[in-house]
Amino acid sequence: MQAMTTEARDLAARVRAVAQQAGASAVAIADAAADGVTQARMRAAFARGDFTTWRYDDAYAASAAEPASILPGARSVVCVAVAYATNARSYIRPMPLAGRVSNYAWSQDYHRRVRDVLAQVAAMLDASAGECATRIVCDTMPFAERTFAARAGLGWIGKHTNLIAPKFGSFVFLGEIVTTLQLEADAPLTKSCGSCARCVDVCPTGALRGDATIDARLCISDLTQRTDAVPAELRPLVGTWIWGCDLCQEACPPTRLAGFTGDDAFAPRSDDQAHPNLPALLRLRSSTFKRRFRGTAMGWRGAAVLRRNAAVALGNALDRSAVPALAESLAADPHPLVRGHAAWALGRIGSPRALAALRERQPAESDDGVRRAIGAALKSWETFTCAGALEARRTSSAT
Repeated sequence: MQAMTTEARDLAARVRAVAQQAGASAVAIADAAADGVTQARMRAAFARGDFTTWRYDDAYAASAAEPASILPGARSVVCVAVAYATNARSYIRPMPLAGRVSNYAWSQDYHRRVRDVLAQVAAMLDASAGECATRIVCDTMPFAERTFAARAGLGWIGKHTNLIAPKFGSFVFLGEIVTTLQLEADAPLTKSCGSCARCVDVCPTGALRGDATIDARLCISDLTQRTDAVPAELRPLVGTWIWGCDLCQEACPPTRLAGFTGDDAFAPRSDDQAHPNLPALLRLRSSTFKRRFRGTAMGWRGAAVLRRNAAVALGNALDRSAVPALAESLAADPHPLVRGHAAWALGRIGSPRALAALRERQPAESDDGVRRAIGAALKSWETFTCAGALEARRTSSAT
């Protein structure tokens, strides 16, 4: 038994050395026992409808909390963190009508970098076993990565539901290796967020409950990635985010204290990557989309989703100079989803030219949903105008 313990300890030390040499910011090891608490929490979240957009179910919860469902005979889980926070302010000068992008999507798709780290560690473990004894997990299958990372002591789960790693904060990519080999496990941390609730307070939509749970239907990051319409009542709260949202993590004290710990590989590929020009994005077509966003974390939902997000952001910018681009989108965009959001944005701006564009398009629009969006946008201003006229008459009568 002692020999086995020594072997497990030595192999764990080799795992850490290989992972760090490969580019991991931090690495820790957990045992691969199933986690019934996480499974129950996931099922409760799914029953509440927190993740309706992603269609998770009880089968997902069962698999995600059970490493043996990924690799039969699993005994250990290697958890790796790769820091990605970079400072774009030194060379990015946001221009008028610029959108915001979460910093995880500024560069090449992070999965490639994280998988490379995991692959080197897995190759070492397989060589040690003399056979395939590993399976890599990097957003490729159901897995409660934050649960096992916290069990391994890689960090703790914050009230914003992200893992907070000492020295690196929550801006870290996570990846795992499930293995049938016995590795010496690390101890979990005793840290927590305590009474701090800055992330909860800063969330515009109230998606965070403060107990490390989230209603993802309200999360701006999720809203920018869904493929159907953004609920009209939430659009004003999205601001100018066109992919993801960093507000809760930017407010997190450990993350702020960590600073910019990511390397240049995670810096924006261009000025326009972090702060894209919204009118230009509204005109984005599939051919350009493939050239510009292929290989990034923004490249998997398609051009129409980004155009929809650009329309919402332009509506929230409340800048009349955006009206021509929005009017063009309303008249010519091939996707009803985008035209409907352009109509909303024009109604939100509400300038004479914006309202004229809505009235001009209304009789020509063939899609029922877009016609309703145009009607709602015009009605809001007609109601406002009527209310203003009525108030003016009341004031005149009183005097």
